[in-house]
Amino acid sequence: MITPTIADALNQQVAREFYSAYFYLSMSAHSDSIGLKGFASWFMAKYQEELQHAMKFYKYLLDQGATVKLLPIEQPPSTYEGALAMYEATLAHEQQVTGNLNDLIDLAMSKRDHATQIFLHWFITEQIEEEATVTEIISKIKLVGNHGDGLFMIDNMVGQKLPSASTSTMATTPTN
Repeated sequence: MITPTIADALNQQVAREFYSAYFYLSMSAHSDSIGLKGFASWFMAKYQEELQHAMKFYKYLLDQGATVKLLPIEQPPSTYEGALAMYEATLAHEQQVTGNLNDLIDLAMSKRDHATQIFLHWFITEQIEEEATVTEIISKIKLVGNHGDGLFMIDNMVGQKLPSASTSTMATTPTN
């Protein structure tokens, strides 16, 4: 069983994970609307991955005997000034997620909640990969420019190199 303080913090993370999903769904829709189908597919895969992350927190709360509280979710932006702006917003968002997860693990450590610390380690490790992937895409877009043939090539590359769902599906579906 986890403390009410930890449960509240994890419930807030559930809402943040659902916001992340919403954020990427918005980027997918925007990419699709401007003809960047590869980016749209990549952001759609990110949307699905974030839903799985939210469900991992949801299931953990239930497994720990805590109450799941579904909090309000903020509306994400719906338009962006091109592919570079979307990926720069993605990197800033992922860095914020990393900060939130670091705060959660610090809280778990201060409460001597070893189970929650162990649970959060997977997410911390995942963030390293997330930030590295987005940084690589930003570098490629900057290299070729935010338009033209080069962007078309990166769009195709990103569409073929979708985020891996295999590592994100571990323990994501509630068994209730």
